[in-house]
Amino acid sequence: MGQAIGLVLPLAVVVALSPVPIIAVVLMLVTPRASVNGPAFVVGWIVGLGIVGAIVLAVADPAAATSDGQPATWVDVLKLILGLLLLLVALKQWRGRPHGDDEPATPKWMGAIEGFGPGKALVAGAVLAGANPKNLLLAIAAAASIASTGISGGEEAVAYLVFALIGTVGVAAPVVIYFSMGARAGAVLDGLQRWMARNNAVIMAVLLLVIGAKLVGEAISGFSS
Repeated sequence: MGQAIGLVLPLAVVVALSPVPIIAVVLMLVTPRASVNGPAFVVGWIVGLGIVGAIVLAVADPAAATSDGQPATWVDVLKLILGLLLLLVALKQWRGRPHGDDEPATPKWMGAIEGFGPGKALVAGAVLAGANPKNLLLAIAAAASIASTGISGGEEAVAYLVFALIGTVGVAAPVVIYFSMGARAGAVLDGLQRWMARNNAVIMAVLLLVIGAKLVGEAISGFSS
């Protein structure tokens, strides 16, 4: 199980540092329903990651993700495809970064966050975690990597839970700041939101470049072994 956790740690860190979900939860924490919307978003986030992991692991086990103690060929092919897709997303993020004094673009749906209730906050968390293309690719890669180690179903679940919990740190941190700092949290969260918005494209471009290259490298290594 240690090998599985080691494989998914870098992927979990990238999920945790995704700026857009962090910006979304920060915006929720400056609304009148902050005390319920923030935690609801975090719960939805974990649920979203969990659904993706459950589906991939359920498919991977019958499909024999290991062969003679090594990842099966289809796992290496999947890693290669996911790695190349992440490299393409990284390139798109880099090209879309703001230049000079340009204001960074924010998704239009963020303008509706002020009117969210707990239900919409929970759904938003689940969608951003499990249906957002970047996170979806990373979650699939994590689950496939875990399945390829050949550990038992229970150990797979624990390893993926570690991935999901680490991947939740980014969106959970603003909620912790909100409840622990009280009135002082506003200035901290506002600064975090502005910095994340300004550097979103660069942060994700660099992280996705590293992880994409890692997956491609693992796939090539698997093909040659």
